[in-house]
Amino acid sequence: MTTKSEKPVHVYRVHIKATPEAVWDAITKPEWIERYGYCARAEYDLRPGGKYQAFANTEMAQHGGPNVIIDGEVIEADPPRKLVQTWRILWDPEMKEEGFRRLTWEIEVSPYGITSLTVTHEVGDAPKTAAITSGAIKEAGGGWSYILSDLKTLLETGKTLSAA
Repeated sequence: MTTKSEKPVHVYRVHIKATPEAVWDAITKPEWIERYGYCARAEYDLRPGGKYQAFANTEMAQHGGPNVIIDGEVIEADPPRKLVQTWRILWDPEMKEEGFRRLTWEIEVSPYGITSLTVTHEVGDAPKTAAITSGAIKEAGGGWSYILSDLKTLLETGKTLSAA
């Protein structure tokens, strides 16, 4: 008997006391993106088929990382509600070989001025990418949980976790 293998999908949700527009700006505008998480500048061309690139921060560059550490393409952009893109790690040859993975950002208004941000990362058939983005590889940081916690902290307090 053969069983159908499940494609791993990682879902992360964070509730932020901020407007959907502020959350959208924080995930799509370079001047916000470089302030939280791993502090790596990223740029989006928010048209379908547009380019997405994340660049090495100073520390990554000093350790020999490539200039562009993650790349992808925008599939759908519906500000300030939804962003769907592809996403691929470039700094590691094995992860680069795992190829592009679908990444979806969904922003919803909740009661009491709270915005819910749900990040869905389809990491099927990409075990190294899944391990790094889930935070399972401790020496690589905290993955999406760390990035989203830092984003929440920045939007709510004006400071990052390391500065709070």
